[in-house]
Amino acid sequence: MNCFHLDDFLAGWIGGASSVIVGHPLDTVKTRLQAGKGYKNTLHCVLQIYRKETVAGFFKGLSFPLASITVYNSVVFGFFNNTQRVISKFRHGDERQSCGMLDMTLASMLTGLMSVGLGAPVDLVKIRLQMQTLPCLAENLNLAGTTGNVNGNIAVRSVTLQGQPTYRGPIHCISSILRTEGIRGLYRGAAAMVLRDVPGYTLYFIPYALFRRWLSPEGRSSPHPCTVWVSGGLAGSISWVTATPADVVKSRLQADALHARKYRGIVHCVVQSYKTEGIHVFFRGASVNAIRGFPMSATMFLGYELSLQFFRGL
Repeated sequence: MNCFHLDDFLAGWIGGASSVIVGHPLDTVKTRLQAGKGYKNTLHCVLQIYRKETVAGFFKGLSFPLASITVYNSVVFGFFNNTQRVISKFRHGDERQSCGMLDMTLASMLTGLMSVGLGAPVDLVKIRLQMQTLPCLAENLNLAGTTGNVNGNIAVRSVTLQGQPTYRGPIHCISSILRTEGIRGLYRGAAAMVLRDVPGYTLYFIPYALFRRWLSPEGRSSPHPCTVWVSGGLAGSISWVTATPADVVKSRLQADALHARKYRGIVHCVVQSYKTEGIHVFFRGASVNAIRGFPMSATMFLGYELSLQFFRGL
């Protein structure tokens, strides 16, 4: 029996597109808080972006995530569900056998590991585009947790003299990174992303399955949309909050090469960030992640489940 189901990929694509539109404004705030300087708190960051860049500032770099993260989520959800079927086929001889928690955990971890290959370049380009606003750089040039120094002064002068953003768009960003840093440049921060996504996807799919089971009435064949919405939202908040420390390190490594290189790797980034800003730096953006994670994941799972019901009902 064929374990591969294309409808999982299609439903994941639709859910991914919905979640990107809902979550991108807060994702921009999260990136600025984690990789920038000069923001007192989340509200101050929101007000600064709005005052200096208007509403458009919250949607900076949206086109690339909308085009790429939809594909990314399609692959993630398709891979996760088809992996569960392969595991069930191998362990029980029947792909329709429901996976237990152990099997689901294995499928989640494999999904997190697989996701980095596609997700690292997507995240890198998104962060570079989000971080390149000139007003932000002028006041927050100490990117990635550095203090004022010679490199910072050079960054100010280069921005002022240049008078325009470093990247004209996602394609120009990709070509510039390939030209200056090579293919390895597109995967800067990938190791930190593995540390984020392997446990992150485990704490994404497992809580969703548990909440959906607890909130669904006995005997109901498919979950109610409200159940899917709440379960997906809670799972997203849990996953993103617990992944925040690794996400901070990943964001700093990926934003680092926008100016002079500050970090040599994950350990150096962790040590330098701790020395300059203390332990609280690794939880910067946690509140944004908790707030942003709910509507994004709720929309993601709801779009996925409804699309899946539609495709399977054809």
